[in-house]
Amino acid sequence: MLGSRALCRGIAAAGRGVGLQVSSSFATGPRQSDGTFYEFRTYTVKPDKMKDFLELTSKNIHLRTAHSPVVGYWTLEFGGMNKTFHIWKYDSFAQRAAVRAALAVDQEWQEKYLSRMLPMLHKQENEITYLVPWCELGSPPKDGVYELVTFQMKPGGPAVWGQSFKAAVSAHIKTGYTKLIGVFHTEYGLLNRVHVLWWNENPDSRAAGRHYAHEDPRVVAAVRESVQFLESQQNFLLLPTGFSPLK
Repeated sequence: MLGSRALCRGIAAAGRGVGLQVSSSFATGPRQSDGTFYEFRTYTVKPDKMKDFLELTSKNIHLRTAHSPVVGYWTLEFGGMNKTFHIWKYDSFAQRAAVRAALAVDQEWQEKYLSRMLPMLHKQENEITYLVPWCELGSPPKDGVYELVTFQMKPGGPAVWGQSFKAAVSAHIKTGYTKLIGVFHTEYGLLNRVHVLWWNENPDSRAAGRHYAHEDPRVVAAVRESVQFLESQQNFLLLPTGFSPLK
């Protein structure tokens, strides 16, 4: 289920009973030194323009990805309506600034896409996130659906709740019903927010897996430990678009 590359380093050690050490590096170590970050963008589209928006984006997305890569592009099926969600990868803030400057003078992008797309939108939102240091960006085994789970944690950062949160993610992975794609910690946006992106074969397999997980003592114990640090939680079911790299 996890594929050839382990997505969460240290989970195997945890399974052998090796304790995890909480330290400042949990919040400011590998994540910060790497520099790579991910911009989450959520567009709320006018209800009567969603079809046109997706067709226009499908036709012209190559003009945008010529400047920087998109990780995935989805529409929201549950948890929101008339919304698209997309993730963009950058190596540094300097690179993002350069990309934005290049797009501003890209006449083809401006004329063929941006000027036609903006009137279709009702709202735009973005966040800057890092992968947590114990997680690598994964890939799905085949086409499916995605679940984005957003956790608003209590103030204090990963040094406070990181160990318990990692244990809860690990417990869900071990059930085998789902595939972890990434765990992201917000840097700009609401702080102490963590997004977990999961892949499932379809909504029914996800529902069956969740039912099974809720009866798994490993999951129950891990969730009980981590929930003490939780303020709120929200789930979204995402459907990949035809032009999304993550299917």
